[in-house]
Amino acid sequence: MSAEITRIFDFPYHQLEKYNLPYAFSTKYNGKWKTISSQEYINKANTISRGLLQLGVQANDKIAIISSTNRSEWNICDIGILQLGAQNVPIYPTISKEDYEYVLNHSGAIYVFVSDQEVLDKINLIKGNTELKGVYTFDAIEGENNWEEIITLGEDMSLQPQVEERKNNVQPEDLATLIYTSGTTGKPKGVMLSHNNIVTNVLASKKRVPLAYGKDKALSFLPVCHIFERMILYLYQYCGVHVYFAESLEKLSENAQEIKPQVMTAVPRLYEKIYDKIIAKGADLTGIKKRLFFWAVDLGLKYEPYGANGWWYEKQLSLAKKLIFSKWQAALGGELKLMVSGSAALQQRLTRIFTAAGMPIMEGYGLTETSPVVSVNCVEDGGFRVGTVGKIIENVHIKIAETGEILVKGPNVMMGYYKDPEKTAEVIKDGYFHTGDKGEVDADGFLTITGRTKEMFKTSGGKYVVPPLLEGELKQSRFIEQVMVIGEGQKMPAALIQPNFDFIREWIDRKKLSIGKTNEEIIASQEVQDRIQQEVDLCNTHFGKWEQIKVFRLTKEEWTIDAGHLTPTMKMKRAIILKIYQDLYDDIYSN
Repeated sequence: MSAEITRIFDFPYHQLEKYNLPYAFSTKYNGKWKTISSQEYINKANTISRGLLQLGVQANDKIAIISSTNRSEWNICDIGILQLGAQNVPIYPTISKEDYEYVLNHSGAIYVFVSDQEVLDKINLIKGNTELKGVYTFDAIEGENNWEEIITLGEDMSLQPQVEERKNNVQPEDLATLIYTSGTTGKPKGVMLSHNNIVTNVLASKKRVPLAYGKDKALSFLPVCHIFERMILYLYQYCGVHVYFAESLEKLSENAQEIKPQVMTAVPRLYEKIYDKIIAKGADLTGIKKRLFFWAVDLGLKYEPYGANGWWYEKQLSLAKKLIFSKWQAALGGELKLMVSGSAALQQRLTRIFTAAGMPIMEGYGLTETSPVVSVNCVEDGGFRVGTVGKIIENVHIKIAETGEILVKGPNVMMGYYKDPEKTAEVIKDGYFHTGDKGEVDADGFLTITGRTKEMFKTSGGKYVVPPLLEGELKQSRFIEQVMVIGEGQKMPAALIQPNFDFIREWIDRKKLSIGKTNEEIIASQEVQDRIQQEVDLCNTHFGKWEQIKVFRLTKEEWTIDAGHLTPTMKMKRAIILKIYQDLYDDIYSN
């Protein structure tokens, strides 16, 4: 009988006892996969714990991890830190050095593990302004302390009884991690999550993720500093899933073909990119092959679960799977049976077409503050409905406020914001976390997200506009990469649009148009503007007159994380985008 899992570090021990996997984690180094077993995972985590004891790490000390890619070392250090009653502070690698400095100082981190030279360079610029006692690298970097030095320190087995004592002292209600929200506005907030917050979320979520325990393989590429991927990795450990860490988004398909995963998780923007690449390949086909490809696409876009479209549709879909969708599956390894989406709204077309192709995307809903899952779709037992984020998971309760805001209560709700009782009191009232998102629950218990209270605005005519709804519709266009709807307090909504420059260049070639191909020439082209106007006009047909986009402007820059347009989870930093394009805003509303 397995011991009860009440703390995060109980998961690997459960895996060892239940499955004893020869392959627990696999990471690629210099072109070759290197694998560790369940036993090696635990052994190395214990060695890290003993090494940290040698460094004088105490319970409640904060240790940061910053890694450019997911890798086995992250998980080993995570367990090694948590076993001592210390806390892991994961930091997004792509944030600025100033944000590194803020998070390290605010958390009081005394050591940091970094993955590579790029992250190290940023740390070296600011470490003198922090309380850091040491920086340890995963990659071998000349002249720098390497994490292997801590492993060497931890070879002293006489310290293991102290590790066991520390483990026994850790209670489920104890703080496990500080996760700093990527923050679309202002300074990031340190979300305090306990062992119990995350463990209960894993155990409730696993009932919605049908896996072959002890057999399935997963491909992980969403940053593990994101609570969504981190919780999923604990879930994989619990279920005995062999986790492969993708090298990068660019190598996702290549890695998938190598390992043939059954499951993977991502944010919507990544599914959009996969879809766009597939459609671009289809557009390059000719003749009957092209017609068949887009016949299958059109069929997939009409998909409804559980055979709701009738026997004739299902017969056609079976043919489409054989002729077309089997190739989509092959591009992602050929064995993918489940994809999970979270962090932002997923376009219904993606849910429909990937599910039609035999690779169902199950959309869920949650926040860092809820550890993260609140609800999620599940193919089994009628638990899947397109356009919703599924049913509420076990032991979590929600209610919809009079304003339409979703309020969440349960063991997954955070302990609070670190060193910020005022902000904590603003969002947790009577035990309910106020999400800032608006939603509805139907008669069957499915939750639908209808907007975000902070992103809604009123025009000068007093009419409400919900930008994410318009933006989601517009981003279905292959001509549009990013879009932000504006117009708070103005007489009409408008939009700032970053064109999909790569696709537009292909379109120019295909149509044999005499348009220059630099970003500046593309946005200046009347033909491009007219074509994007068609997309805006089509979008507007789905909305009331007061919320239709009357004017738009194109931006020559691509919106990126590094340039400050986007958070590390690809959400728009609305205030910053508005500031960057103040001239375009003024041009729209001064006319």
